[in-house]
Amino acid sequence: MVKGLYTGASGMIALQESMNSISQNLSNVNTDGYKRETAVMKAFPEMLARRVNDDGQVVFPLGSYDKAPIAGKIGTGVEYNESYIRFEQGSLSQTDAEFDFALEGDGFFTLETPTGIRYGRNGKFTVSSDGYVVDNNGNYLLGDEGRLQIARNNFKVDKEANITINPTVAFDEFTTLAGNEWAPEQSLGKLKIVDFKHSRYLVREGNHLYAETKYSGAAEDLENPKVLQGFLEKSTVQPVDEMVKMIEVQRLYEASQKVIQTEDELLNQVVNKVMA
Repeated sequence: MVKGLYTGASGMIALQESMNSISQNLSNVNTDGYKRETAVMKAFPEMLARRVNDDGQVVFPLGSYDKAPIAGKIGTGVEYNESYIRFEQGSLSQTDAEFDFALEGDGFFTLETPTGIRYGRNGKFTVSSDGYVVDNNGNYLLGDEGRLQIARNNFKVDKEANITINPTVAFDEFTTLAGNEWAPEQSLGKLKIVDFKHSRYLVREGNHLYAETKYSGAAEDLENPKVLQGFLEKSTVQPVDEMVKMIEVQRLYEASQKVIQTEDELLNQVVNKVMA
């Protein structure tokens, strides 16, 4: 009976982690570039129950059978293994904004943050007061030559991530898109789009950023990135699916609670009635 207590408790602990993943997904339904995560459970080894008073083996011409047959299996509980990020392609939404970018297929934007280089799929950027392309938290978007200092309406990126500006327009000079004739044109290199050998092992750090780990491998330049200017990649979370999962987890959690309550009642009867 005591085993049942541990089995039920281990199930409740694991399901709580699963609920945390679902809650995080639901809270980021409208976060651009967000990738949903899935909690993975791992079952403890099952035990075979045999009739302990039988022993030996009966042999006859056509084969043999045990005199101590298996009575069944005993589960020993479950544990939370990991929550991994599912890097699936999100739907693309056209915004026509100059500093909105979407990655189609693999790859990550590279950003310079106060804590080091980080990576992300959220392509919503803006231009700072000193002319640098930054995200909503002030982190710098990087090209293959470093930070990008440009003027508004003077920043074009093609599908291969090549950056073009008009060198006659200074970063602190205001220009209109219609008034920029893009002549002459100057290349600022390419957006630094990278990928990882094992992207599922990236660590989510919040604010749509990821950090590499020894398991993900080092960032490598993506040879053929596909960048769309004026588009944003939406969240991959499907609210209906997550709500269905939440209901399933709640029911399983309640079932584990019932297991513990039943085991507690049986243990109470053994102590107070049978052993009295």
